[in-house]
Amino acid sequence: MTKDTDTPAKERLRDADRSQGAIFSAARDEFAEHGLGGARMERIAERAGLNKRLIYYYFEDKERLFQAVLEQAYMQIREQERQLDLLALEPATAIRRLVEFTWTYYLDNPQFLTLLNSANLHKARHLPQSQRARELNSPLIATLGEVLERGRRAGSFRGGVDPLQLYISIAGLAYFYLSNNHTLSAIFGRDLMAPKARNERLSHMCDVIMGYVLRS
Repeated sequence: MTKDTDTPAKERLRDADRSQGAIFSAARDEFAEHGLGGARMERIAERAGLNKRLIYYYFEDKERLFQAVLEQAYMQIREQERQLDLLALEPATAIRRLVEFTWTYYLDNPQFLTLLNSANLHKARHLPQSQRARELNSPLIATLGEVLERGRRAGSFRGGVDPLQLYISIAGLAYFYLSNNHTLSAIFGRDLMAPKARNERLSHMCDVIMGYVLRS
């Protein structure tokens, strides 16, 4: 008896999860392609194959939907970073692995960069009110701080390295290069997205970051 009465509720929950998954996927692509200002709820509904009213039911308006997409984007990258299990690695290996991961993730997920571009264009007004975004990002900095302290105690890392500043440098070295590769390639007359250039960039990033943290 209980099984029969639970089944419709479970089915409704699965339908809701599928609908929200389709909305997130469609909204991510729409925001990445058109930015927050140019995105249209009608196109998101069409991409998702759902009624526009259903999107408003879940997310109220475009601003709330954009915030939810940002939160999901942070959740996805932070989840993959957690799988690196940095605390189980030697400190120098952990830092290098994080640099490599960040570069590869940005390459494989260009929509993440365009979402950040759009968020910054609007002065990140959606993030201060997002407790979830802060909760997602803070553990990474704490983990990085622990890796740095382990390296310092072992004598391989210099002291006084701010984990937040270090992460911003790691992300910035990848983000600026990839977000500006079209203008940089045109200005300097080199295809900065050619395989050789990408490999050179990753090697350079590792050298810069490791040269900073390692004790000379």
